[in-house]
Amino acid sequence: MAGPTTAQRGERQARGSSAARPPLGRPGRDGAGRRLRLPGRGVLILALVLTVLLTAGGVWTLYGSSWLRVERVEASGPRVLTSDEVLEAAAVPVGAPLISVDTDEIEERVRRKLLRVDTVEAVRSWPHTLALDVTERKPVLLIEKGAGFVEVDDEGVRFATVPRAPAGVPLLELESGDSPSLRRFGADRLLREAVRVTGDLPRSVAGDVRTVQVGSYDSITLGLHGDRTVVWGSAEQGRAKARALEALMKAAPEAGHFNVSAPTAPAVSGS
Repeated sequence: MAGPTTAQRGERQARGSSAARPPLGRPGRDGAGRRLRLPGRGVLILALVLTVLLTAGGVWTLYGSSWLRVERVEASGPRVLTSDEVLEAAAVPVGAPLISVDTDEIEERVRRKLLRVDTVEAVRSWPHTLALDVTERKPVLLIEKGAGFVEVDDEGVRFATVPRAPAGVPLLELESGDSPSLRRFGADRLLREAVRVTGDLPRSVAGDVRTVQVGSYDSITLGLHGDRTVVWGSAEQGRAKARALEALMKAAPEAGHFNVSAPTAPAVSGS
């Protein structure tokens, strides 16, 4: 009997090789065909319990424990005010959980009670401190009132009354109540115009100003040391007027009167 042909032998070898290979894996099974086991319900429940416990522990640490409570309140930045005045106005609840302190409310309370305070920032300093960073208003004008002086800042806010005039702050001299300009614009508007002028003054002149005289909206005059005067006019074109005044003072340092109400045609006299 004739033996198997070469083609028959090749076919048998191919079938044997295919049978020797393991079956391909199916979804949910490993390479050997065994079913993959997902985490059991008990493991999931345990993980959930641990998460809840950790969350509850964190909440208790922040709100219920004595570890993170307010023990110190500090104030930095005040110059005229004292730290005790700032702390009293803040009224921070010592002993309360630091996380629960309403910093916005504290800041608003300090600004409301202390008008001298321009800005205040309440910052938690873990684990036990609340820090208050204070910036006070700076006077740019004074209004004489009885035996004292009302301080006015660069926004026109009257924020304090002091018994003595601070050095280097000019005195506002406002026209009397019978002035038509005062009746038309009001004292607050004219005050703001005077404040605008002080903000535009060149540094070389600002420290030399003793008075800001407001006769009307467009009639503002500066009184300098040495009986010198500057006719400024209105508060409009303040930067241009400042440049013109600096140029005049350099050109005629001995002059006594300067007029920059029209900055394109400044004038000087009394030299």
